[in-house]
Amino acid sequence: MDTLIVVLGPTGVGKSDISIQLAQYFCSEIISADSRQFFRELCIGTAVPSPEDLKAVPHHFIQTRSIHDYYNVSEYEAEALQLISQLFRNTNPLILTGGSMLYVDTVCKGIDDIPTVDPEIREEVIRWYQKNGMEALRERLLAVDPEYYGIADLNNPKRLLHAVEIHQMTGKPFSSFRKSTVRQRPFHILKIGINQDRQLLYDRINQRVERMMEAGLLEEAKSVYPYRKLNSLNTVGYKELFSFLDGRCSLDEAVDLIKRNSRRYARKQLTWFRRDQEIKWFEPEQIQEIIAYVEHKMSENG
Repeated sequence: MDTLIVVLGPTGVGKSDISIQLAQYFCSEIISADSRQFFRELCIGTAVPSPEDLKAVPHHFIQTRSIHDYYNVSEYEAEALQLISQLFRNTNPLILTGGSMLYVDTVCKGIDDIPTVDPEIREEVIRWYQKNGMEALRERLLAVDPEYYGIADLNNPKRLLHAVEIHQMTGKPFSSFRKSTVRQRPFHILKIGINQDRQLLYDRINQRVERMMEAGLLEEAKSVYPYRKLNSLNTVGYKELFSFLDGRCSLDEAVDLIKRNSRRYARKQLTWFRRDQEIKWFEPEQIQEIIAYVEHKMSENG
């Protein structure tokens, strides 16, 4: 059976390096499930693979969209599954990697049949949010969908806005569309988790932020600053620098915030992934052990 190797783990742990080594060993291709790497205007702050890496191994869903495009997880699911089916005709295994938990899950398990939001309703809700702010958005979600409010990331306006948009359009709470039905895929899914000692991971994240700043992250943030209200730019690494550019903090404070928020995001990712008992965990240095595990599992599945 065809095998999709899913390389998971917190931000900064080295998923891309592991994925490239696996792809080279198995003569495979890489499908990105990192929702921040979809945008062509963003490069440094999203840790897009280097030109050398992109040349070494075929990558998909890298800088294929604009920050101005509306793109959701349902569209990604359809496009990713179509691509996977096409690639499996000539390549097995394939590799899926990224830190966007929802995008990984949608390929592995599917998502619920949530209606597509009318663009006019989306614009109306966004204008309301821009006028009234984050706290009002939380209160509105609590009023119309207390069930989803209880499990939502209340610091993620994109998620909250989507839930409010769904209610505005259908009159039904967003939670009523979340059936959590796992869909069977016509290929075997093998999940590889990459993690390491927490302090080592935090040091790695801090050093990664320093390298991004040296590579020109501030200049990249300046280039998209006029569009800072877009949902696609409400992400770690950019929103902190936008605060600096707005004069609300110093550059050193902004960099410290990027490090702190990156560490927090890593903890959130690990909490999400640890609920999945199908993941086999390794450390970044264990590439030979990972290859042996993959070969063993693939032989078991024919």
